[in-house]
Amino acid sequence: MAITTTGPMPNALTAGRLPRGAVWMVLLGSWALLASVFALVQMGGVTEKYNLIGALFLGTVLFNIVLFVITYLVEGARQARDRLASSLVVTAFIIALLPLVSLVYTVLINGAARMVAPSFLTQSMRNVLGADGGAVHAVIGTLEVTAVAAIISVPIGLLTSIYLVEYGRGLLARVITFMVDVMTGIPSIVAGLFAYALFVLVTGDVGFRSGFGGSVALSVLMIPVVVRSSEEMLKLVPNELREASYALGVPKWLTVLKIVLPTSIAGITTGVMLSIARVIGETAPLLIISGLTASVNYDLFKDRMMTLPVFVYTQYSNQGANQSDFVDRAWAGALTLILIVMLLNLGARIIARIFAPKLGR
Repeated sequence: MAITTTGPMPNALTAGRLPRGAVWMVLLGSWALLASVFALVQMGGVTEKYNLIGALFLGTVLFNIVLFVITYLVEGARQARDRLASSLVVTAFIIALLPLVSLVYTVLINGAARMVAPSFLTQSMRNVLGADGGAVHAVIGTLEVTAVAAIISVPIGLLTSIYLVEYGRGLLARVITFMVDVMTGIPSIVAGLFAYALFVLVTGDVGFRSGFGGSVALSVLMIPVVVRSSEEMLKLVPNELREASYALGVPKWLTVLKIVLPTSIAGITTGVMLSIARVIGETAPLLIISGLTASVNYDLFKDRMMTLPVFVYTQYSNQGANQSDFVDRAWAGALTLILIVMLLNLGARIIARIFAPKLGR
């Protein structure tokens, strides 16, 4: 007896399944719907400003509900519970990103107009009382102070981590580890007071202020971060690589230099950039030891030096007659600081990719 079919046989493995890309379509649709609702609310005069973060948050909540209902109707209760758990993980990730998105959005909206002005990155605040003036003196100070702090901190932190991983044993290694943990929790203002007290004792000048003092204060905060991050990266290097090098007669110091460090250079670079990002926005220690000035100062070892965090603080806290000019410069300074950190991290990623060991050869 012949069996005839009028159409293609259904595939039991794909029947009752949501189409590919349905999850992303539901997420984007939920965001678009709530964005439209918030836009209508704003046009109705209920709120003055458009609440982008609120739209994203409520849209993500709606995404969980809609995805669960659709999955329950198409794929059944078991798959619906599975997709709900996965969507909640995505929701947690999105909620964690919302403060960052809000921060970047707010700074960009408030600081972009003033930052693109020709005078902001070409002029200082010397003899400026009105809407003119810029932050070139603060940008120069930030770059110089942070660069010298990195020059001080990276060798010390990297060598300390190498000692702890490759050589350190016994009481001394435990004491160093304990002290690094203690330094990690030091408040930034304490680092500034330490640097100030150090230079006052050395120079005898109670009113001592300099950019180099700020570099020393920042290096106190950077060193434990570099040590901890580099130590973890060095521990990830397989011991088999070290043992293979020793078996070929390579001494230990050369094994560390030629095998261990190149293998972990990508992670070490990331850790260094994290330490720089940790200190580049510090205000309290720089306000204490580096001071503030309205003029450009290229000399790290003489006189006061302005930095971007202090520039933002002073523009906001010491507003003149026209407050909007000072607030706009503060927002523009904050945006400049964020862009500097972004460029530094981008450069670190490129360096790490270039010097990372090539696998799969």
